[in-house]
Amino acid sequence: MFDPENPPELTTAAWFNADAPLALADLKGKVVVMAAFQQHCPGSLKHGLPQAQRMAGAFSDDEVVVIGLNTPFEETDKQDKAALEAFVDQQGLTFPVALDKTDGQAVPQTMDAYEIQGTPTVLIFDRQGRLRRHYLGQVDDLRIGAEVMALTIEARDAPREQSVAIERRLAAVLVEPSAHDHGGCGCGSHHGHAEDHHHHHGEGGCCGGHGHAEHDHAHAHGGCGCGGHGH
Repeated sequence: MFDPENPPELTTAAWFNADAPLALADLKGKVVVMAAFQQHCPGSLKHGLPQAQRMAGAFSDDEVVVIGLNTPFEETDKQDKAALEAFVDQQGLTFPVALDKTDGQAVPQTMDAYEIQGTPTVLIFDRQGRLRRHYLGQVDDLRIGAEVMALTIEARDAPREQSVAIERRLAAVLVEPSAHDHGGCGCGSHHGHAEDHHHHHGEGGCCGGHGHAEHDHAHAHGGCGCGGHGH
């Protein structure tokens, strides 16, 4: 079962804009924002990647690390290493970008490990390496910026009580987006796991679900504050 307090390491085939492959374990102490995308996905091109680029420019690298993750589950023959290298250059992406590793299955390994339902998807990890947000579809800049900033305020060794307090404050301040407010520009994966998997959909990113066991990977503000997904 997926554990947001101990999320799996990234399994990748190639990296760009990075001197060496990045590992979540090595990034502890910083807030990590990971944007999963596909090269042909309208939501990724219009919302996900431009937002990731804006975030990379808005936050100090010493505090916040932005990572792009190409998760090719559609048109896989057009999303290999060479294609991604050209894509990163064409899009003017300056943050580290990885190619998710495939093993002959329909869904790449990191995408499967994190139960990502489609693209664009945004994952946010706190300073202790815990997965605190999992968004499918477009997320408003103000919301995601506020959440990342809140996580930077937490100490690197913050006790659970501090995380809970931050989550409760966010829940009190931020207005929850409508789960039905989609723009139909995302790409969904349907790999056929057991039950329905609930993600929080933001604006402009209607993405299909592939059905994992029931977990809410959206917010659960004011809960445990460590993963915040109601596990």
